[in-house]
Amino acid sequence: MSLIVQKFGGTSVGSVERIQTVAQRIYKTVQAGNQVVVVVSAMGKTTDSLVGLAQEITSTPSKREMDMLLSTGEQVSIALMSMALQELGQPAISLTGAQVGIMTETAHSRARILQIKTERLQRHLQEGKVIVVAGFQGIGEGEDLEITTLGRGGSDTSAVALAAALQAKQCEIYTDVPGILTTDPRLVPEARLMTEITADEMLELASLGAKVLHPRAVEIARNYGIPLVVLSSWTDDPGTRVISPMPKPRSLDNLEIAKAVDAVELDGDQAKVALLRVPDRPGIAARLFGEIARHEVDVDLIIQSIHEGNSNDIAFTVVKEVLNHAEAVAEAIAPALRLDSSPSSNEAEVLVERNIAKIAIAGAGMIGRPGIAATMFATLADAGVNIDMISTSEVKVSCTIAKEDCDRAIQALCNTFGIESSPLHLPSHTQIENSPPVRGVALDRSQAQLGIRHVPDHPGMAAKIFTLLADQGISVDMIIQSQRCRIINGTPTRDIACTVAQADITTARSTLENLVAQWGMSEVLVNTAVAKVSVVGAGMIGHPGVAAKMFAALADHSINIHMITTSEIKISCIVPEEDGVTALQAIHKAFNLAGQEQVKVPV
Repeated sequence: MSLIVQKFGGTSVGSVERIQTVAQRIYKTVQAGNQVVVVVSAMGKTTDSLVGLAQEITSTPSKREMDMLLSTGEQVSIALMSMALQELGQPAISLTGAQVGIMTETAHSRARILQIKTERLQRHLQEGKVIVVAGFQGIGEGEDLEITTLGRGGSDTSAVALAAALQAKQCEIYTDVPGILTTDPRLVPEARLMTEITADEMLELASLGAKVLHPRAVEIARNYGIPLVVLSSWTDDPGTRVISPMPKPRSLDNLEIAKAVDAVELDGDQAKVALLRVPDRPGIAARLFGEIARHEVDVDLIIQSIHEGNSNDIAFTVVKEVLNHAEAVAEAIAPALRLDSSPSSNEAEVLVERNIAKIAIAGAGMIGRPGIAATMFATLADAGVNIDMISTSEVKVSCTIAKEDCDRAIQALCNTFGIESSPLHLPSHTQIENSPPVRGVALDRSQAQLGIRHVPDHPGMAAKIFTLLADQGISVDMIIQSQRCRIINGTPTRDIACTVAQADITTARSTLENLVAQWGMSEVLVNTAVAKVSVVGAGMIGHPGVAAKMFAALADHSINIHMITTSEIKISCIVPEEDGVTALQAIHKAFNLAGQEQVKVPV
């Protein structure tokens, strides 16, 4: 007899009729010879209604009382679902997070799961009951028995954590779409259903705003090797399987995320090519990387800094084996990249760095935890390690440093983040046979761009900037450091740019203006009218030309790129907000990701 955990979201249980339909599905799973634990969200818009009630009382409700209030939404769902199962003749019992034994940090509104006491669950399963659990909630550690909620994606997190604690055969996440799609079907109706996707790819897509799964849930599934399936609660289609690598043995204590960072990674076989004073207009990146792809040069990190005047800088890294080839391509194309049509205008300048290494910290625990990048930068500064390039994804921060600083940097980062020190190399991501170079495309319209001009170029400055933002509770997404070094009042300086949530931009700006005022030569620039478009795919490793195709799709629609940053399996661009949807649709089409049928999302 197999144990299956099933999770149903708010739309899946949004009415009595929906609850009865879901109960039939659960009953069918039991009749197939399975034990079942069900996790449900609050019905439909219940959580929004509860938040509205609180705001009618006060504009500043305490987090503790909000947890007490919001936890009631799931209690309605679990009681009704249990009744519906009992009406079908299936023994069932509803349990709150506290009754289940989901122990969390006592951090109201954003608690993380520490452990799950499974004794009661095992007893009810042996009695032949379906256990219906309130997702999104738990009980804080300590004697006070505080009700806590897990924050956004909490029900997904509850379900996968229960599957890990109970060593379930698989965890099924039921939603209002038929599975995981190549992009948002509300923006691209021809988005195609994937039959499978790797956990690494899903983690990036989830972090980029693909709301079908929360990254915290994906990380647990990956850590514990839990087979994860995303299906529609409206159909019997097979959905999408999320493939995790074979896990290393892990304790179930501190189950959710014991560490914000779970790996320090190093690649010493890197070299950098930078083009300075590249014209800031649509098509330049496409032209450059199109030529690089034509010569089958595989590029790793790519960054494009914010523009200065009518130009900006583009830098990329390659393995040393192909550096001479990459340099030759860059030198050949540089004369054509002029700031204007005049033959006498400045052409792009090519710089090459051979003695560099890429060092990175990785972990889904970074998501929603301000200050992780700042801690990395401060650690490197304290170790006397200067940072050349910075490139980020939602689950990784990568820097290039001098090759001679590698040992010192690794040891310092391992000590800071509590990682066992060992020969650490950049991992090979899990790939499914015949993986396409791009698995999916995502659009995020909730961010704003922040630029800091003329930051003194010496160790510790990036740490100071991002520590100040972290102290204000501001999470930073993309981070880029420019390649051009300018001498201002005798001091070498570089520009640093980042993106933050639009809701945080006012606080971020005022915080940084207070800092740069001390330098007397810097300024803070803000652009709220931006969007981030990204492609994700483990198959892009070893496949030159993915970046070129993405940039060409944008150039074909005259969309200018403000910033570029990458990880091994992701490329993100900041574009004008008004071009965001067009950019998404163009890139999706360029990589032939459309399906045969349009996906209709239930209202």
